[in-house]
Amino acid sequence: MNDLVKSHLMYAVREEVEVLKEQIKELMERNSQLEQENTLLKNLSSPEQLTQFQAQVQTGSPTAGTGKTQKPAISYVSICM
Repeated sequence: MNDLVKSHLMYAVREEVEVLKEQIKELMERNSQLEQENTLLKNLSSPEQLTQFQAQVQTGSPTAGTGKTQKPAISYVSICM
Protein backbone atom coordinates (compact mmCIF):
# COMPACT_ATOMS: atom_id res chain seq x y z
CA MET A 1 0.00 0.00 0.00
CA ASN A 2 2.85 2.37 0.82
CA ASP A 3 4.31 1.96 -2.68
CA LEU A 4 0.94 2.83 -4.21
CA VAL A 5 0.80 6.13 -2.28
CA LYS A 6 4.40 6.91 -3.16
CA SER A 7 3.77 6.12 -6.83
CA HIS A 8 0.65 8.30 -6.93
CA LEU A 9 2.45 11.14 -5.18
CA MET A 10 5.41 10.95 -7.59
CA TYR A 11 3.03 10.99 -10.55
CA ALA A 12 1.24 14.06 -9.17
CA VAL A 13 4.56 15.83 -8.55
CA ARG A 14 5.83 15.06 -12.06
CA GLU A 15 2.58 16.37 -13.52
CA GLU A 16 2.85 19.59 -11.50
CA VAL A 17 6.50 20.01 -12.55
CA GLU A 18 5.47 19.79 -16.20
CA VAL A 19 2.77 22.43 -15.69
CA LEU A 20 5.26 24.70 -13.95
CA LYS A 21 7.86 24.19 -16.68
CA GLU A 22 5.30 25.25 -19.28
CA GLN A 23 4.35 28.31 -17.25
CA ILE A 24 8.02 29.25 -16.88
CA LYS A 25 8.51 28.88 -20.64
CA GLU A 26 5.48 31.11 -21.36
CA LEU A 27 6.62 33.72 -18.82
CA MET A 28 10.14 33.78 -20.25
CA GLU A 29 8.73 34.30 -23.75
CA ARG A 30 6.47 37.10 -22.48
CA ASN A 31 9.37 38.68 -20.62
CA SER A 32 11.50 38.59 -23.76
CA GLN A 33 8.69 40.19 -25.76
CA LEU A 34 8.27 42.95 -23.17
CA GLU A 35 12.03 43.59 -23.05
CA GLN A 36 12.06 44.00 -26.85
CA GLU A 37 9.07 46.35 -26.65
CA ASN A 38 10.75 48.28 -23.85
CA THR A 39 13.95 48.68 -25.88
CA LEU A 40 12.00 49.83 -28.92
CA LEU A 41 10.03 52.39 -26.91
CA LYS A 42 13.20 53.69 -25.26
CA ASN A 43 14.85 54.08 -28.66
CA LEU A 44 11.85 55.90 -30.10
CA SER A 45 11.47 58.24 -27.11
CA SER A 46 13.22 61.53 -26.62
CA PRO A 47 15.24 62.10 -23.43
CA GLU A 48 12.54 64.56 -22.33
CA GLN A 49 9.84 61.90 -22.71
CA LEU A 50 11.88 59.40 -20.72
CA THR A 51 12.49 61.97 -17.99
CA GLN A 52 8.78 62.81 -17.88
CA PHE A 53 7.87 59.16 -17.71
CA GLN A 54 10.34 58.49 -14.91
CA ALA A 55 8.84 61.39 -12.95
CA GLN A 56 5.36 59.97 -13.49
CA VAL A 57 6.43 56.55 -12.28
CA GLN A 58 8.11 57.96 -9.17
CA THR A 59 5.14 60.11 -8.18
CA GLY A 60 2.51 57.62 -9.25
CA SER A 61 0.83 60.45 -11.13
CA PRO A 62 -0.32 60.10 -14.75
CA THR A 63 0.20 63.85 -15.34
CA ALA A 64 3.48 64.50 -13.45
CA GLY A 65 2.09 67.63 -11.81
CA THR A 66 1.05 69.56 -14.94
CA GLY A 67 -2.45 70.14 -13.60
CA LYS A 68 -3.93 68.69 -16.79
CA THR A 69 -5.12 65.24 -17.63
CA GLN A 70 -3.01 64.05 -20.49
CA LYS A 71 -2.05 60.80 -22.09
CA PRO A 72 1.49 59.82 -21.06
CA ALA A 73 4.07 60.19 -23.81
CA ILE A 74 4.93 56.52 -23.33
CA SER A 75 2.05 54.20 -22.57
CA TYR A 76 4.12 51.30 -21.24
CA VAL A 77 7.79 51.16 -20.49
CA SER A 78 9.57 49.42 -17.70
CA ILE A 79 12.67 51.54 -17.43
CA CYS A 80 15.59 49.61 -16.03
CA MET A 81 18.47 52.01 -15.65
